[in-house]
Amino acid sequence: MDLQLCAQKLEGLCTAATLAKKLGINERTAINYAWKLRKAGYLKTAYGGSKVRIYRVSPFRKKIVGYSFYELLNKYSKIKLAVREDYIIHAEREPSVEEILARAAVHDSFRVVLASLSLFNKIYDWARLKKFADVYASGRKIGALYDVARTFMRVRRMDERTRRGLRHGKKGYIIEGVKSKHFQDIEKEWGVFIPFNKADLARYKE
Repeated sequence: MDLQLCAQKLEGLCTAATLAKKLGINERTAINYAWKLRKAGYLKTAYGGSKVRIYRVSPFRKKIVGYSFYELLNKYSKIKLAVREDYIIHAEREPSVEEILARAAVHDSFRVVLASLSLFNKIYDWARLKKFADVYASGRKIGALYDVARTFMRVRRMDERTRRGLRHGKKGYIIEGVKSKHFQDIEKEWGVFIPFNKADLARYKE
């Protein structure tokens, strides 16, 4: 099926089930069509309630130059975010999980910072993480978030060289004016304030 004609037929908001129904195909094939439409610039993905994937389809092709920060964060994180506006990273190659984590640590959104904790399980190159921490001045924030993640999930062990290197980052708030009631020991060690409490971490058990 021609992708533009397909986009015209699907225009609006769809789930995989409604997309399949409109095209008269099964859901697995519908998801393949969604991937092709996204790649061609006709479709954007978001997440609704209960982490249901929502597709926004338009017959007007939009060429995206770069990579969506939120799509990459959702790709790596257990907590999925639904956003109205995108944040495009202009790069020739897809940004690594280490770069996404370093960017997330300095984001001003509570949900982004909370979702970033999952990414520690995806880190294989701690030296690369340290490099991006230097670029985005997020070293101490990453170190503190790593220690919070260790309190409730299994994460890969950070080597001591990286841990020491992250202490060269800037002290202060992760999210301006927000402190934790439960992680003061981590806050004291890293010189940054954690923006959530233990109850917030329950999102990872849903």
